[in-house]
Amino acid sequence: MYSEEIQYRRSPKAPFDRRAYAFLIDFIAVWIISSLVTNIFLEFMVFSLLWLILRVIIVDKNKGQSLGRWAMDLKITDARFNRLPLLVNLIKREGIIAILAFLTMIGLKVNFADFLLMVLFCTPLIADGVTALTDDEYNQAFHDRVSGTIIIQTKRGFSLDLRVKKWYKEARKTWENKRRKDR
Repeated sequence: MYSEEIQYRRSPKAPFDRRAYAFLIDFIAVWIISSLVTNIFLEFMVFSLLWLILRVIIVDKNKGQSLGRWAMDLKITDARFNRLPLLVNLIKREGIIAILAFLTMIGLKVNFADFLLMVLFCTPLIADGVTALTDDEYNQAFHDRVSGTIIIQTKRGFSLDLRVKKWYKEARKTWENKRRKDR
C-alpha cells in the first residue's frame, strides 16, 4: 500500500510559470468584467461572485480545472488524498486568493501614478506567490498550505503555453526563410 506522500509524488508538480499564467488568465477574465462596475463596493461584490464561479464552482464541476488551469494543463488536488479538494477547502483557498487578487487589481488601477501605492497593494499577492517558490517539495503557495491543496500537471487541457511556443517557432522559421529568400 502506498503512503499519501508516495501517491502525491506520482503526480508531476506544476511549474511556477504555468501556475502564474493560469492565474493570470483567470484574473484577467474576472477583472475585465468586474471593472465595468464603478462603485468599489459593488466592484468587490461582482469580483468576488465571478471569482467564486470561475475558481470554485467551475473547478468543482470540471475535475479541478478553472479556465486558466485548463488552458495550462493544470489541476488542483487535495495534498493528502490526491483527489479533488472538498468544497470547503476550495472556498477557503479561493477566498484568500480572491482578496489578494482584488487588492492587486486596485493597485494596478492606480495606473502607475502612485508607484508606492501600487507596490503596497500588489505586495500581498507577490508574497503569496513567492511562498510557492520557496517550497521545493510541493510548490505550495500560502493559500495552498492553508487549504491543504496542491497544483499538479495533467494531460487534460489545451496546453496554451506549448502551442504559443510552437506558433512562435513556426513564425520565426517562416520569417527567417523569407528573409533568406529576399537576399
